[in-house]
Amino acid sequence: MSEITHRIVRSSSGLRMRVAEAGEGPLVLLLHGFPESWYSWRHQLTALADAGYHAVAPDQRGYGATGGPDAVDQYSILHLAGDALGLLPALGAERAVVVGHDWGAPVAWHTALLRPDLVRGVVGLSVPPFPRGDKLPTATLRHLIGDAYYMLYFQQPGPAEAELAHDLPTTFRRMFAGRARLGETGMPLVPEGGGFLDLFEDPAELPDWLTEADIDFYTAEYSAHGFARPLNWYRNLDRNWELTSAWHGARIEAPALLIVGERDLVAASPHARDALDGLHHHVPRLQEILWLPGTGHWTQQERPKEVSEALIQFVQGLDD
Repeated sequence: MSEITHRIVRSSSGLRMRVAEAGEGPLVLLLHGFPESWYSWRHQLTALADAGYHAVAPDQRGYGATGGPDAVDQYSILHLAGDALGLLPALGAERAVVVGHDWGAPVAWHTALLRPDLVRGVVGLSVPPFPRGDKLPTATLRHLIGDAYYMLYFQQPGPAEAELAHDLPTTFRRMFAGRARLGETGMPLVPEGGGFLDLFEDPAELPDWLTEADIDFYTAEYSAHGFARPLNWYRNLDRNWELTSAWHGARIEAPALLIVGERDLVAASPHARDALDGLHHHVPRLQEILWLPGTGHWTQQERPKEVSEALIQFVQGLDD
């Protein structure tokens, strides 16, 4: 098995980023989501390296050893896609396959949308690409779901980061392994007078894909750096809409793959279902929507073998 190594590299965006990497060959860039780090790709890094690829998973802007500015407006989708694509020169690559999970998926989809010349192929896990709508995203979410939707709870600086940082092991145990309390709506709504973590039950035990050592890793990472900067990603929903007006109606032309867990609450939302229905129009070279049975939101950690095999097959099949 290939060894994972770490170093700090400077993206052409100007941000110094910690990357975990393994192997040599064509570049596959792996972008994590919230609340994670490079560590969520620990299984795929070695699998891709053993298959003949240079697999690289950065801590993205605001996360882990990468860190970042405090200002909310420095976490727009243009910053995030720029950070990712700005790693290519530092890694000695002209082009890359870009893979993203959770919040990393919109970043991956936007790399392909904004700079198709640099992206050989794009893979999203859990989150499909959402075409730019006609109204501000927060207004759309309030209309479709209501003010209690968790993304709207995250908009106000202060309460969410304090809640999540209060007891870090409990935060990660609940988020990664706790059963979601969705009630009659079927949507993750923060209860009145409560917080985000009230959406999850305390698990009696960890699932077989998650260990106490994994919880300890995430706890140590967030003990040092907190949640404020990662939550700034959510606080740019409307700004992202404003900044991407020039790409309204544009299609993602790169070869693409979407991998979704059948039990993933993100994919089950009405907004996501609408996006899936029109996906082939928006992403004309989409090869497949791969549904993983018995799989929730933490796709590549829950089903490491299946996800690694799907990524390797996708990359091997690209025709440059």
